[in-house]
Amino acid sequence: MKLKTFFITLILMCGIAYAQDLQVQPVDPGGDPDTEVPIDGGVGLLVAAGIAYGAKKAHDKRKISREKHVVNNP
Repeated sequence: MKLKTFFITLILMCGIAYAQDLQVQPVDPGGDPDTEVPIDGGVGLLVAAGIAYGAKKAHDKRKISREKHVVNNP
């Protein structure tokens, strides 16, 4: 129970800090439309995580298929 309370408190504190940070920074509505937005490490990590997840799912599916094949054909 203490761990659950800790995580809820941590999430709330991070949310409050983020909301306060949004209020302090001015928003630039104009901006330069020719500025390119770089795809940095965050997107790369998401792609890598997706590939790893898919590989794990495929491995698990093959493993279950092999076990069924061995059980059915002694």
